[in-house]
Amino acid sequence: MGTVALAVTEGMLHFELSMAYEVFGAAPAGVTVPWYDVEVCGSDAVRLGRFRLEPDHGLDRLRHADTLIVPGWADTDEDPPADLIGAVRAAHEAGARVASLCTGAFVLAAAGLLDGKRATTHWAHTGALAARYPRVEVDPDVLYVDNGSVLTSAGKAAALDLCLHLVRLDHGSSVANAVARRLVVPPHRAGGQAQFVAAPVPVRDDHPLATLLPWAIEHLDHPLTVEDLARQARMSSRNLGRHFRAVTGTTPLQWLLTQRIRRAQELLETTDDVVDAVAAATGMGTATTLRRHFNRTVGVPPDTYRRTFRSRPHTDSNDDRRRQR
Repeated sequence: MGTVALAVTEGMLHFELSMAYEVFGAAPAGVTVPWYDVEVCGSDAVRLGRFRLEPDHGLDRLRHADTLIVPGWADTDEDPPADLIGAVRAAHEAGARVASLCTGAFVLAAAGLLDGKRATTHWAHTGALAARYPRVEVDPDVLYVDNGSVLTSAGKAAALDLCLHLVRLDHGSSVANAVARRLVVPPHRAGGQAQFVAAPVPVRDDHPLATLLPWAIEHLDHPLTVEDLARQARMSSRNLGRHFRAVTGTTPLQWLLTQRIRRAQELLETTDDVVDAVAAATGMGTATTLRRHFNRTVGVPPDTYRRTFRSRPHTDSNDDRRRQR
């Protein structure tokens, strides 16, 4: 965790920069974990669109960061400045976790950080990224890609998803959800979800899924099937699948699995329930099933996850008690 450095220079996009600062700049109310120290680093005062920004430190400070965020690069036809490329490369070589937001991937690619790696950027620029940097495996169909020490995201809203993903990696699901609640955004969208969906904003009140999604989340402890969801929504399973793909970019079963895993993460963080009880509460049925899906999705077994995130405080005790009810 430690220091999060935001790289700024002429030609950066202000939206991604300010959004990253909003996520990492201050802990939400009730969260008691040690929070990030955020530093804005640039070679000089810069103009970002209509805004003028004076960095806290020079670009050489980037190599001291634990996490480096590279915001969107405005003109993808123009090469990023050499001092920025060198500073980003030096930060990575020094051990920083480096994440690009939107077209910031062009900066990472110019620094050689994406060579031989899978990466993404805003869908409108994936073709240009692939053509200019043929050693990069560009995936145009995902929200973000996590390669461990190097991460890339698609445009704007997906950049926020990636920032929340970083908070989740560092502090766990309940803290990331608290940040999402403060920002009034969905707590989790999986990185593999499609970039472009027909309804990328929350569904209307009269949309068939407007009441179905909250209902399903309230009934995760039941072994819900696609047929159960379709019956609740009063439509055919095929029609339900079309609506899900249009709204969420994924299938009903994959969406359900994602919700079950996130509920399991919160229960592991905030309760002492045994894994069998967590499996039952999340509709996974058995501990074996939970462990298999959890390990594949999160990357560690449930017991390891619990030891990691129960070893540190997350939120105040009142929040914890409310979650356990």
